[in-house]
Amino acid sequence: MNKINHIAIIMDGNGRWAKNHGVDRIEGHNAGVKAVRKTIKACKKFNIQYLTLYAFSTENWKRSKREVTGLMSLLSSFLDSTLDELMESDISLRAIGQLDSLPYIVKKKLNSVIKKTKNNKSGVCCLALSYGGRAEIVDTTKKIAQLAKDNKLKISDIDEDLFSQNLYAPDIPNPELIIRTSGEFRISNFLLWQLSYSEFYISDILWPDFDEEELKKAIDNYNARNRRFGGREEE
Repeated sequence: MNKINHIAIIMDGNGRWAKNHGVDRIEGHNAGVKAVRKTIKACKKFNIQYLTLYAFSTENWKRSKREVTGLMSLLSSFLDSTLDELMESDISLRAIGQLDSLPYIVKKKLNSVIKKTKNNKSGVCCLALSYGGRAEIVDTTKKIAQLAKDNKLKISDIDEDLFSQNLYAPDIPNPELIIRTSGEFRISNFLLWQLSYSEFYISDILWPDFDEEELKKAIDNYNARNRRFGGREEE
């Protein structure tokens, strides 16, 4: 059986769920928040140490002002209402992305929950907010370039390990499994560096309907695979 320490999820389908149910898109996102809570609990049940959720991309800022405002309001409410659950479950909250782009009140609440849950040991839930894989690579490159400019490292010191150590969350291991809901086969600028050897699972379920049963299907599917990391299976 393959051990999974880290699952990353591209949560897709809130808008289509809302359309199918004849409700506003924000109601679809609200239903998606409920799926987030269920998934955090399910990951603890299945002993998944790290869960990264693609919550808001750098491209999502291009959506209508009304939708973006609604999403930020939902994020603020999620942070308010989930703190107790995280503490009870002994789960710490982390975040990656260009977090300074978030509204002040959201960033303040986010930092508060991160601080209050930082000593929790049973698992980590990492929210990718204002996140883009390309942006992370560019930001990491700038950070390394500044270190070289300041004579803190030599050009010859730069390798894959050094690059990984300067990502947004270098202490979080690369995900073994990437799940995308709603049946779409796209990476969507998510964890471009980290997913080099990740296994993909595409679920036809729209994100608001994603639950423990569907997560178990993804884990079982992963466990049935033979991971060779570019090598050959020994005869």
